[in-house]
Formats: sequence, C-alpha cells, structure tokens
Amino acid sequence: MTTQPEQALENNLMQQLQQLGYQKVLIPDEAALLNNLKSQLEKHNKTQLSEKEFAQILNALNKGSVFERAKILRDRVDYSDDSGEARTIELINQIHWCQNEFQVAQQVTMEGKYKNRYDVTILINGLPLVQIELKRRGLELKEAFKQTKRYGLHSYEAGQGLFQYIQIFVISNGVNTKYYANSSFNQRSFKQTFYWTDTKNKLITQLSEFTDIFLEKCHLSKMITKYIVLNETAKSLMVLRPYQYYATEAIVERVKTSPKYGYIWHTTGSGKTLTSFKTAQILTNLPQVHKVVFVVDRKDLDTQTSQEFNSFSKGSIDATSNTKKLVEQLTGNDKLIVTTIQKLANAVNKNAYKSKMEQLQDKRIVFIFDECHRSQFGKTHADIKDFFEKCQMFGFTGTPIFEENAGSNEFGKRTTTMLFGDCLHKYVITDAIRDENVLKFSVEYISTFKKKDHIFDINVEAIDEEEVMNAPIRLNNVVDYIINHHVRKTHSRTFTAIFCVSSVPVLIEYYKLFQSKKQAGEHQLRVATIFSYGANVDLIDDDIDELGAVGDDDLPMAAEEKYLAPYGNNSQKHPREFLDDFIKDYNREFGTNYSTKDSQSFYNYYNDIAKKVKNKQVDILLVVNMFLTGFDSKNLNTLYVDKNLKYHGLIQAYSRTNRILDELKSQGNIVAFRNLKSATDQAIALFSNLDAKDEIIMAPYEEYVQKFNEAYIELLTITPTVNAVNDLPDEEAQLEFIKAFRELMRLKNVLGTFTEFTFEDLSMPEQSFEDYKSKYLDLYERSKGSQQKEKVSILNDIDFELELIHRDEINVTYILKLLANLKDAKPEDQEKQKKAIIDLMVGEAQLRSKRELIEKFIREQLPQIQDTENIPEEFAIFWTKERMDALKSLCESEGLDSDGLEKVIGDFIYTEKEPLRDDIIGLLKQKPALKERKSIAERIKDKILGFVETFINGIAEAA
Repeated sequence: MTTQPEQALENNLMQQLQQLGYQKVLIPDEAALLNNLKSQLEKHNKTQLSEKEFAQILNALNKGSVFERAKILRDRVDYSDDSGEARTIELINQIHWCQNEFQVAQQVTMEGKYKNRYDVTILINGLPLVQIELKRRGLELKEAFKQTKRYGLHSYEAGQGLFQYIQIFVISNGVNTKYYANSSFNQRSFKQTFYWTDTKNKLITQLSEFTDIFLEKCHLSKMITKYIVLNETAKSLMVLRPYQYYATEAIVERVKTSPKYGYIWHTTGSGKTLTSFKTAQILTNLPQVHKVVFVVDRKDLDTQTSQEFNSFSKGSIDATSNTKKLVEQLTGNDKLIVTTIQKLANAVNKNAYKSKMEQLQDKRIVFIFDECHRSQFGKTHADIKDFFEKCQMFGFTGTPIFEENAGSNEFGKRTTTMLFGDCLHKYVITDAIRDENVLKFSVEYISTFKKKDHIFDINVEAIDEEEVMNAPIRLNNVVDYIINHHVRKTHSRTFTAIFCVSSVPVLIEYYKLFQSKKQAGEHQLRVATIFSYGANVDLIDDDIDELGAVGDDDLPMAAEEKYLAPYGNNSQKHPREFLDDFIKDYNREFGTNYSTKDSQSFYNYYNDIAKKVKNKQVDILLVVNMFLTGFDSKNLNTLYVDKNLKYHGLIQAYSRTNRILDELKSQGNIVAFRNLKSATDQAIALFSNLDAKDEIIMAPYEEYVQKFNEAYIELLTITPTVNAVNDLPDEEAQLEFIKAFRELMRLKNVLGTFTEFTFEDLSMPEQSFEDYKSKYLDLYERSKGSQQKEKVSILNDIDFELELIHRDEINVTYILKLLANLKDAKPEDQEKQKKAIIDLMVGEAQLRSKRELIEKFIREQLPQIQDTENIPEEFAIFWTKERMDALKSLCESEGLDSDGLEKVIGDFIYTEKEPLRDDIIGLLKQKPALKERKSIAERIKDKILGFVETFINGIAEAA
C-alpha cells in the first residue's frame, strides 16, 4: 500500500467536517474572506451592515497582536450605523457557545512576504479561528508545526490580518494529531503541542477520531470560549490540555448537581495552577455559588498563586494580606479570593470576627485547596467544614495521602479520600511522561563512604546514623563531588540545581564548605541558601521525616537557642545569625539589601531568591525543606539529595526537576548521596502503578550506550563517511541524514549527564561526531538561505534542535586557551593546531558568527604577541575595537543614532526581548515613509541581533 498523499487526507477531513455540520465555503483569497465575514456577522447578529458600517468593524478588528485580537474576539465591537447611532456587534457567542455559525474552507490563499495556501481553515461567524495543517503519513509532525510558524512570519499579517485571530492550531499526519494555542512566533514551541485523550487519559491520535471528538462544533467552540486562557504576563494564549479540561468539567458538574466534595489527582508539574484557575473562574460565574475561595498553606504560595492567577486574568485576584482583610473580602463583593489556611482558620475561630462571619454560614461557598496533601489534615480543616454549613470542598494534589503514607495526629490517620471524598479525575506521573508533559528522572545513588573490613557485614541501616552522615570528611566529599560534576549535570550551568539536606546545622556546614572552596578558587558556583530559624531547628521531626513530608517552614521568630554544630564544634551561634551572615554574602553578590530583621524582610529575600533561581542567576540553592514543593522553575534540572525522603515528600522533591523546557533538558537529574533506592521504588509504586518504574526512571548508562551505538550504525547506512554527506542526491536524502544525526545528538545529550560518560565507551570516535556535526550545521545554514518566492526548501520546516549542540565550555574563553597552546607550539605543529581550532569553530553554533574575526586575530594579532599570558588582554583590546568599528559601521550604513542604538542593544541584552519596531524606527535620523517602516525595521533588527550574537554572546567572560 502506498503512502496516503496529503491531498487525500485533506479531502477526507473536509468531507468529515461537513458531515459534522460545518458548511463548506469557497474562499480563494482575502476578498472572498472579507465578503464571507460580512455575511456571517450579519447572519449571527441578525442585522444588515452597510459597506461603511462594515469598514468600521474591519478597522476595529485590524488592531494589535494575536493576544490583543484574542481580547477583541471576546468583546463586542463598537461602530456607528449610517444614522450616527452607536451600536455593537458580537463576534462570538461565549455564553451559548453552540449558537454560532460554523464553516470550513480549503486552500485559502494569502499573500504577504510570500504567497501561502493554508490546508483547512475552520471559520466561526466568518472569522478564521482554527487552522489545520496536514502532512502525509510518515512525515514528522514537527514539519507541520514549523510550517504554521512560517505562515505567521510570511502571511498571517497580510491584508486585514484576520488570520491573526486564529485561536487553535491542529497539526496531523493522519496517524498523529495534536493541537495548540496560537501565540507570537517567539512564544510558540513544539513542547506546547498536545494530544487529545479520553477521560481515562487514553490518547486519541488518529485524525478521523480526533475530528469526531475535538473538532465537533460544540466542543471546539467550547474550547475556544471557555478553555483558552489569556495569560496577561506573557501576553500569550494558553489552551487547556485534556486532563485539565476533564478535571474542570468534573468539578463544575459536581457543583451544579451535588453538594458532595471531591479531589483532583494531577501529578506534580502538570499545570495544576492553570486548571484550578479555570475551575475557579467558571465557578464564580455560576449563580448558585456565592464565593470561590482558593486556599493555600503558606505565605510564599499565597503570593505565588495570586501572581499566577492575575497573570491569567489581570486584577482578578486580590490576595488577602491579613485576617481582617480576608474577612472584609469574604463579606464584601469579591467573588474569587486567594488566602492561606492559617488566615482562614483565624477568621472562623476568633471572636473578633464572629459577628461579621456569621452571615456567611449558610452561603454556598466553594473552597479549592491547593496541594491538599499537605496541611489539610488537622483541626483547621474540621473547623472550616463545621463553620460553613453549605460549603463545598475540592482538593488538588499531585501526591494524595493514602493509608501507606498517612501520618497520625489527634484525629488519627487521615487520608485524602476521608477528607475530600471521590477522586474526580486522575492524571498520574506515568500519564504525564507518556504525553511529554513532564520529564523522566535520571537517579544516581552516590556512595559517600566505604565500610572498613571489620564492619563489612554490618547492616547499612546501622551505618547510616547521624554521626557518620554528618562527619566533616563526608560533607567535604559531597561538596567536592558537586563541584566536580555540576557543570556536566547542568549542561555547563545552562540549568540550575537545588541541594536539600537533612537539617539546618548540616546546611550551615555545607554552605561554609562551598564558600571556603570558592574563596580558595576551587569553583565559581553561585550558591545561595534559605532556611527556617525558629526553635529547635537542629532537631529532625522523626515522624515527619519518616513520612517524607517536606515541612511548612512557617518561620517562627522567638527562638533563642544556640546552634550546636553537627559533630561537636563548640560554636554558640544562633542559626538566625548564620542566616544573616549568609544573606550578607547574597547581598554582596547581587547588590541587594535583605536581612531577617522582620518577617516581611525575610519574605522579600525568599521571593528574590525564587526569582533568581528561575532566572539562572543562582547555580545551587541549598535548603532543608523550602522550595521542595510548590516551586516551579523550568530552568532547574538537578536535585542533589542528602536527606531521607519518602512517599509524597520524595515525589514532590524530585518533581522540582522535571518541568518541560527544550530538547537540551532531556530529564530531571536526581543525585542522591543516601541510599534512597527502596524509597524511590515505593513512592513510584504508590503514585503510579507497580509496573511504572521503567516509565519514570531512565534506563541505566549501559542501555544508552547501546542505543547510541545502534543509532550510529543507522547513520552509517545513510552516510558511510563524513564526505558522503556532500554527495546526498536530494533534500529527501539530506532529511534522512538530519534525522539520523539528530537522534545521535539526543542520545549524546543524555549520556553526557552520566558521571561515568566517556567517548571511549562508544563505537563512534569523538572526532567523527564533531565532523558529522559540522555537516549537520552546514545543512542548517543552507536551509536558512533557501527560501524562494513561491516554495521553500523542505529543510526549512525541520527542527534542527540546535540547543543539542550548545556547549558553553566550547566558548571564546576555551578558544583563547587553544590560541595560547598554538602560540607555544612548534612551527611544524602550528598549521595542524590552527586547522583544529578552525574546525572546532565550524562545529560550534555559537562560534560560527565569530569565526571570521577570530581568524583575523590569529592572522594579524597573534604573531605580534610575545607572551602567551597577554593573549586574553590583547584579544579583549582587539575585540573591543572590532565591536566599536562594527557599531559605527551599522550606524553609518543605516543612519542610526549611536547613543540610542547602544541603549536598544543594552535593553535587549538585559531583557532578552527583541527590540520593538517603534524603538528601531526611533533610532533613524531620517524617518522613512509609513509603507517602508516595516521592512526597514526588520532589516535593522536582524543586524542588531547579528551584532549581539557576534560581539556579545559568549564573549563577556573572555573579554
């Protein structure tokens, strides 16, 4: 059987959509699109529009970005009728989402920079809101994804820009089908494309089945009107994943039909905040619900959750700063409130608030508990339930409390089911890994001491006692291990890490070791720390530690007990004094002014550390309990563990590392300095299923070596030698090479994080890998320049995954070291070494833009330098001159203000946000005509980005 052609797939889809009730409409160009829009808006609004009235509506529609147009779509559009009376028109019915006009068009053609024909377009009330891009069976979905990105660059803005109203993209090759929200070009990532599923999380990948379920008219319009979230912070659209949709629907349905409670079990890292926000938002619109209260159990999560909620809907949340404020909100007009369980307990228990609170006792209030596995199991939960007689409680958790991991208190063992009733929807870690919504874990258990012969037969549990685990030599060895392997684990500090330890006294010793070794020049890692400094911080709660709980860290202030070092040091310093010393180190590092003088100052410090970890300004965050739950950072990929963890505490801590980011971040790294293997297996069995270990924990090193060697054989069947890449007959053959080598890079990326990795274990020599990589990059460069007016290279739709090539250790600093070796080399070896340096630059994506200048330095400057120790200084002088010359040349060639240009470049380097068109036009000494501004701004922006890539990126440390 031959491969199904793309056209047949498209025709079958069109026929299926018509059977689902979509009206087929012929729209060959924008003129037809506009005529159809006018007639559909008239039909939907039961009105007639004159050309003048319609022109006003078009003018109102053609404004702003994709994000701003999404807002326009959800509002009514103002216009004046021909008699001058103010009127409005509805673009989409959000209340009764089935009551809209549904059409489907094929091969709509738009011409912007290039002419593009779109496969299948779904129109609602005449607006193109869903774009479906198809590829023939056997091709990668990424090709369809890249094509939609290219359309965004080439033609979606053309004419009236109606295609910027697209809300959802669907991509399919027939057997695999995914959907994702529209957003700006830079925000769109293949990692944010999703499969649809049924309620049991079974994937629905076939296009025909996906169409029947997801593209059914009422479901699709419901997704657009109810389940797309406008993220105000990122100015982007977010669409709910299927498990988020099912969870929200389940809670809403329960509130509509029953007074029963319930909980949602969605694994850590799967987007719980977005689900809970959408649930709360919909519930506040139900007439039977008086208020929705979102309850967290710590101030930092209170602040974080409020910020996240407000990012989804600006100003929707006014977090309660104290109990009095909470009572005012509960008795006032606020429909949605975020508060802590502690303040809620005060509100229902303290006599000062009794008179005001009594009016709420018979109201239908819905409580949504965040992280309901944590502190909802005591008296407070019972008090809230007893006070609000008609309340309804729902919990969200990634790690429910079962019999096996339930702690005991005055109420006995309390499980999640006992407090919240039914599990309304389940999405466990195995589901999330399968769907590529979170990463697998790579767990390494590092032995930190050796048993002597005379105690060789002693049980491990007898050895793992406090005296041994906290011995100075062991702590020193652990720090040395982290220093030696951190670069490998974090891909040259591209990512960050958390190091969790058993107690505050041990943390203090670890921090002092890191600092002393940094002062001795043994590392340049930026280590920060934060911990509770209350009473008895040198004690471990055995019950809590046994259960794996990670603590609440509510930061009591009153303790005055002195600190006793873990192994007999006579220090009489209070932990708070140590923390203030450590915060002073932080202040010196970052130019801040934090302290522990009061709780607000401490929380400001907490929030700043959280921000700097997320922004990769802190390499290692040293903690006891904090940040091990509720903290999300996609840039964090490693957890060092020197404490006993179990059950929910272990899964929560591990899950700090496995947020999806890009191809470079292939797994979450867990480095355990204790034997947590049994605890890890138990936790996985409890929170997924007994057979799930292989799906959650990555295979051992030897298996990845075998996979790499097999992939190498596959590469050799396509290109037996490096030079064979030059002889590939066509782009189809080049595509096969790209895929084969890309798979090698992915496996090499994983292997590189293993402590024992060496190229000597692989069949492929390292030089061969580098040579093939150069050819891979050559094809990438060729694809960038291959665009034509009507048709582009098929390679242009391929994701080359250049982040897998990214290696910060091969940077300009490294090249300077090689130049020093070149200068000192014997004359007969210099040409060989020079060629090796050039080849290295060809093979490194970051260095390619710098190659010409570095070659110039080698040719003109290096021979004049007598002392190799002066090479870095001379290179810095050379580079500064070249940079200033390039800046001057850019200003002269484009007529730019030099001071303004330097500011724009500085802002770009600091914010990492590309300069806006208006900012670029503002640099021009002579302002161009309006019709020329877009093309001129794009040209200058490309030159600015090229300047930064050549002269700034990867240079700072060297120069």
